[in-house]
Amino acid sequence: MLNSLVSIVSSNWPLLVLLLSVAWVIFGITKLKLHPFITLMIASVMVGLLSCPLPEVTAENKGLFHSRVDLPQSAQLDYVLAVKWSLLGFGNTAGGIGLIIALAAIVGTCMMKSGAADRIVRFLLSVFGLKRAGFVLLISGFLLSIPVFFDTVFFLLIPLARAMAVRTGGKYLFFVMAMAGAGAITHSMVIPTPGPLMIADGLGLEMGYALIGGLVASILPACLVFFMAKWFDNKFDFPMREVAGSTKKSLETIVKKPDEELPSIFLSFLPIVLPVVLIASVSFVGVLHSQGVNLGFISPNSSNLCFSILSFLGEPNIAMSLAAASSIYILIQQSLKDRLREQMTVTSFLSKYLEEPLVTAGTIILITGAGGAFGGMIRLSGVGQSIENLSYNFNISYVLLAWIVTAIIRIAQGSATVAMITGVGLMSAVLGNGSELPYHSLYIFLAIGFGSITMSWMNDSGFWVVQRLSGFTEKETLKTWSVLLTAISLLGLIICLIGSSLIPLK
Repeated sequence: MLNSLVSIVSSNWPLLVLLLSVAWVIFGITKLKLHPFITLMIASVMVGLLSCPLPEVTAENKGLFHSRVDLPQSAQLDYVLAVKWSLLGFGNTAGGIGLIIALAAIVGTCMMKSGAADRIVRFLLSVFGLKRAGFVLLISGFLLSIPVFFDTVFFLLIPLARAMAVRTGGKYLFFVMAMAGAGAITHSMVIPTPGPLMIADGLGLEMGYALIGGLVASILPACLVFFMAKWFDNKFDFPMREVAGSTKKSLETIVKKPDEELPSIFLSFLPIVLPVVLIASVSFVGVLHSQGVNLGFISPNSSNLCFSILSFLGEPNIAMSLAAASSIYILIQQSLKDRLREQMTVTSFLSKYLEEPLVTAGTIILITGAGGAFGGMIRLSGVGQSIENLSYNFNISYVLLAWIVTAIIRIAQGSATVAMITGVGLMSAVLGNGSELPYHSLYIFLAIGFGSITMSWMNDSGFWVVQRLSGFTEKETLKTWSVLLTAISLLGLIICLIGSSLIPLK
């Protein structure tokens, strides 16, 4: 009896490690009130200790951290490695997105301080009308998250939601949920976002099918976002709290200004449109080239000067740097016009207004880096292999399996992109070339995408971006944002299951 119990625990140890670490994260943040950064870093080291033996941190082995692996049997029983791997995960994640987060925080603050955000709101309201303000933000989030990471889009659009709430006298929760929910959908479902690109490539799916299928499958979930955002706003009475760099008083001052005292439409849109166009251009050129389209002077090859320049400007860090520079220029221009600088130098003026957003960005970078460390250690623990082994014991739909696997990885380690990469890795190993499927592999693509949306919580950088920048509490964010994404994911699963049965496309 005891031997059987030991055998069961041993064979499912990675899953048990996963459950214990997730339980610690929830307990540490909600009950002990520890800072998320501390909680997630402890969770990361804990997973490493429970997963020992670990491989050495070498140049050759670092790739293990980004994929589903079986731990080498010859690895040393060195508990210091749990700390080393955790720090590697923290550094990789923070280094990868830290600059973008800081730059996006600058863009958002400068747009609010200069009045550019309110100028955009006034323009959109003049086109669509006050009654369609929520729809405007939903469409904005839906479209902008196609070429740009969700975190960056939220940084760019949250100033618009806050300005819109002040101008319309309320509905702040509605605006935030509509904008963020729509952005989360296309981030996981529509090419050329990196995650969907990786799924299509891993499944050998034609980009055209993936692009059209992702867009069509996103329509109903976007409608769900709109109605659930309205329901949240009617059910909950969350105030629009002040956040760093954007107080309600400063917003009201800007809202009362006449149009001629605000930046021009062109300058106001520039910090948002510029990075989107630059980043999207590189992605779309790559997609068109992969489909055999002759692009002439912008063909993606290393000897093409035009493409080299476009690739440089379209690199996310460079594109966001240009956006930050343009937003700073707008702020300086407006401050001179409004005589806000008085006797201050340009550097002291910028130091004063950029300190708060950079402090906020620093906190988010720490939390995000810790989430990356935790997620990396979960992958290194071998949980992916355990899930694959368990799947063979159950005769279930591959669509459902793809969704379940991706959803579990998403809940466990937070990153939607990592969940997609892990999900497609598992499913491509199970499916092979997909020729024996009774339906088109597009449905596996969609199931993985929707699975990656499931329940954003404390180990997801997007959760903290939404929570910190919106001014909601952790509990309020769980009751709205986490519930919204789970509902989107479940609706997506239903769409995939019904579609694969009624419209197999094969």
